[in-house]
Amino acid sequence: MGLIILLIVGGIIGWLASMVMRTDGQQGIILNVVVGIVGALIAGFLVTPLIGGAPITSGSFDVMSLVSSFIGAVILLAIVNLFRRGSVR
Repeated sequence: MGLIILLIVGGIIGWLASMVMRTDGQQGIILNVVVGIVGALIAGFLVTPLIGGAPITSGSFDVMSLVSSFIGAVILLAIVNLFRRGSVR
């Protein structure tokens, strides 16, 4: 059950991050889920030590974990845009 919730929340976080970074038209549902989960992993290593909380990949679904996972997904999309286009946008 935890894996299903992780996929759903990761998809929503990836979709919101793609809306912020204006890449929503280029990616579908599967890529949104991947961006959300990989963004949560990035948040676990980079963002969580700075602002506290735990990433959603650890099973914690509070406000701080959702915010840190969202920030991680935005960082991931910024890095992808930097290599793809040459600018963060």
